[in-house]
Amino acid sequence: MGREAGPKCKQCRREGEKLFLKGDRCYSRNCAMNSHSRPPGEGSKKRRPRRSQYQIHLREKQKARRIYGVRERQFRSYVAEAKRKKGVTGEALLTLLERRFDNLVYRAGFASSRQQARQMIVHGHLELNGRATNVPSALLRDGDMVSIKEGRRSRLKAIVEANQGREIPTWLEANADAMKFQLVSTPNVEQMGLSIATNLIVEFYSR
Repeated sequence: MGREAGPKCKQCRREGEKLFLKGDRCYSRNCAMNSHSRPPGEGSKKRRPRRSQYQIHLREKQKARRIYGVRERQFRSYVAEAKRKKGVTGEALLTLLERRFDNLVYRAGFASSRQQARQMIVHGHLELNGRATNVPSALLRDGDMVSIKEGRRSRLKAIVEANQGREIPTWLEANADAMKFQLVSTPNVEQMGLSIATNLIVEFYSR
């Protein structure tokens, strides 16, 4: 399984905002963005160089990839699939990414980060509609039910309880006691609460 390598905090600093890649640390005072907000390698320059249009488009694409933990080849395929759908391509792209299995496990408060959610899925801790599924990129549909396997619940109880302070989005119904959640409806871009300029991403791949 491919994944984004390298220090997570540097990825946030490169994009100039918190991407919440390290779970609890991102919500604490120890987050690197609180003390090192400049991009890595730039030092204490008084004036940053002006970014080209290519850099602006590239950074927006990289930010989206890093938030969802998707490699370039797979991200490119999502863009191609979004272009085939009716409506606004950028919105279709975010909807595809948001429906990923690992993302919804994180959104439901069953993991502290998408990377941890991905690990839980790959290790076979979760079931999708009552069947074991170990594919983090699986796209869920409205009404799909996700639950932690009966024999794994005592092992993962502490992780689930530690993440119940986060706000659960309205398109999910989560039951931490029963250790299951359901995708009620497909979210729209406004509900996601992400600061991603999808038009820049679509333009990047249209060059």
